[in-house]
Amino acid sequence: MTDKKKDTQQPASKELMMTMWRNMNLARNFEERVQWLFSKGLVHGTTHLGIGEEATAAGTIAATKPDDYVFGTHRGHSQAIAKGINVKYMMAEILARETGVCKGKGGSMHIADPDIHYFGADGILGASAVMSVGTALAIKKRKEPDRISLVFFGDGTSNEGATWEAMNLAAVWNLPVLFVCVNNTYGMSTPIADAMKDTDISKRAYPFDMPARSIDGNNVLEVYNTIKEAREYVAGGNGPMLVVENTYRISGHSKSDGNLYRTKEEINAWKEKCPIKAFRKYLTENGFFTEEELDAVAKQAAEEIEAAEEFAKNSPEPSVDDLLNDVYA
Repeated sequence: MTDKKKDTQQPASKELMMTMWRNMNLARNFEERVQWLFSKGLVHGTTHLGIGEEATAAGTIAATKPDDYVFGTHRGHSQAIAKGINVKYMMAEILARETGVCKGKGGSMHIADPDIHYFGADGILGASAVMSVGTALAIKKRKEPDRISLVFFGDGTSNEGATWEAMNLAAVWNLPVLFVCVNNTYGMSTPIADAMKDTDISKRAYPFDMPARSIDGNNVLEVYNTIKEAREYVAGGNGPMLVVENTYRISGHSKSDGNLYRTKEEINAWKEKCPIKAFRKYLTENGFFTEEELDAVAKQAAEEIEAAEEFAKNSPEPSVDDLLNDVYA
């Protein structure tokens, strides 16, 4: 696979584009609601929002297959939604209710559902990259055709030794791993240029003789088409690949982030590049859908999140008797 510039604006099917539109709106509404719940003190613990990054998750997972393993990040609400986790159980998890996808024990950072091959984040940056190599090794040993392991990680995590070790081992063993770096330009409050001499993360693949692409992560169709091609490469027995999806988190790093390290002008400039606004413009200007059709789906997504909140609030809290179940020691 070459790194030559290709036409990445080729549309998917109308059905798939509508699915991506729905998932992006679900994710935006979900995270804005979670942000509000935290501001009201209704949730304990912390959360990491990815408002502004919706195209990376929606486009990436739309290009995968149901049996593919996906490892999300601690900023992974949109990834979990795109993979197919029900927002009712996600919201219940964040509100620490026993109906949560992890029985209310994992919270925002640890949403997962092995039944659909989605493994959420963990508290150790870079660990998911290592685990994705394990599932890819299992795929290879079992000789499972047309199946891959995909791992999301951030620009900050790209500096972790575990990530480099995972990439090296995947290359040495020629494993079907697709490494997807969601580069939102900040590792917590540290600008990428302050942590890396060369900010082109795609070059991180060079030492492992691994192909890489660096793309506009706010263009959901470019994400979809690039990942679709990358998945074919990885699933074809060619070994791992790296795709860097360049985007921006409009929200702070976590709920306690006051955004004191960046200007309002910078944030507002990126709001104008909102992936949802951009996709709406593309879909309407090219005649795929009308404004009314898109608005109807967006409204439905908002209503679904409202219903999820009510479901979560009305769900019981976990029992103390269940505290040590599902815990490994």
